[in-house]
Amino acid sequence: MSKTDFERIFHPRRVAVAGVSAEGFGFGRGIFLSLLAMNFDGELLPVNPRGGEICGRKIYPSVGEIPGAIDFAVIAVGAAQVPETLERCRRKGAAGAEIISSGFRELGTPEGAAREDAVLAVARRGIRVIGPNCFGIYCPKSGLTMLPGPDLSRESGPVAFISQSGGMAIDFAFMGPWLGVRFSKMVSFGNGVDLRETELLDYFRTDPETEIISLYVEGVADGGDFLRALKAAAAEKPVIVYKGGLSEAGQRAVTSHTASLGGSRIIWEAALRQAGAIQVHSLEELAQACLAFSLLPRRPYRGITVAGGGGALGVAACDMAEAYGLSLPRLEGEIYAGVLACLPQPGSSAANPIDIANPYVPPKMIKEALLQAARDPRVDIQIQAPLLYHFKALSTMMGAASFPEITPYEELAAAARETADASGKPVVVVLPNPRRRADDLDVEEVLRQARQAFLSRGIPVFDGLTEAMRAIRHVAAYAGH
Repeated sequence: MSKTDFERIFHPRRVAVAGVSAEGFGFGRGIFLSLLAMNFDGELLPVNPRGGEICGRKIYPSVGEIPGAIDFAVIAVGAAQVPETLERCRRKGAAGAEIISSGFRELGTPEGAAREDAVLAVARRGIRVIGPNCFGIYCPKSGLTMLPGPDLSRESGPVAFISQSGGMAIDFAFMGPWLGVRFSKMVSFGNGVDLRETELLDYFRTDPETEIISLYVEGVADGGDFLRALKAAAAEKPVIVYKGGLSEAGQRAVTSHTASLGGSRIIWEAALRQAGAIQVHSLEELAQACLAFSLLPRRPYRGITVAGGGGALGVAACDMAEAYGLSLPRLEGEIYAGVLACLPQPGSSAANPIDIANPYVPPKMIKEALLQAARDPRVDIQIQAPLLYHFKALSTMMGAASFPEITPYEELAAAARETADASGKPVVVVLPNPRRRADDLDVEEVLRQARQAFLSRGIPVFDGLTEAMRAIRHVAAYAGH
């Protein structure tokens, strides 16, 4: 096989979409309309034996009747027609194709396995294949999107995601923008008959658009090759791995999902540690780790401060810090006095955790307190937990016209950025929300706006202390490996 032309795969100029019906709904029509909605940068060429038109474009009866060469293909035809369609794409010069169709080895039948073998035989003649049984590629820069993704973000970022699961990939693609994660490229490879985790790791290791590599895998084709690629990639970029199917029940689910053999928990955990990869245990943890790696300097964090309202928050912070290998050094002497002088009295505490006591303290005072705390050489990073939901009660007591109008999240975000810049020590924000009744939708809206205010200034935001400390620990672990 010739060298893989990843440029034509991720940034194709001419894309054939096989299996596009002129009306109704099917996967082919759905992915075609999704590509149109994404304003895909290249030319889309729909294919269906019945011909016709869609959105003013001619539907070609076969890939072979498309004039000229193509770069890439999306195949969403019946499983029995996939090998022949793929061969026609190869003859048209396509560098690669994604096969959305299912009905292959994941069925656990001789017929399904034979179809997959036929696909592999075509691939070996000179076309790279993603799938079958997958959601395909999402590339914000070119406008390639996976199914169902007509409204994914076109804003590129540093995070690549390799996923054996289509559902996991599309969920992360939707989750990313509001969480603060931006993607370079995303690949859902499903059964992985050809192009899959190991080769994609090698590609993303050298891809200049990718700074962080994340993976969801259920099983690998070759354990030795995978570990080699993983170790090489982790030596240059953070690699975050969510391994599915580590439990006995999970193993059964994996086999029926993508026909993979997953391996034992102990072996996987040891292998990931030895390779220098970061292991996570849920999609949420993976996304939070990607956020932290995107916005935090890669340093071996150990000492932290936690500033927020309420003594219980401080107690919880101490317990969590220990669980994640972090510490809250007690502020003393001149630094303690400096922090305390910035806080309202009575009721505040400057020992660390820093109990601000009053949720309505002006952002400037919080900034000054954090700047004082950052003078302690044992402090590497600071966590601020503004309790913005309390401003709703304040607005009621004050008779204010609007709760959002009196909530100073823009000022808090600006102060957090200024604190981090002036001290040289990152600031992480936690935005908890215990108010989730039907009449608290305005609180949800304010917190969404606050999240964006912090993120737009490069300040990572988490929903709780556990998530924040766990993400900090991942960055510190990678920096220290």
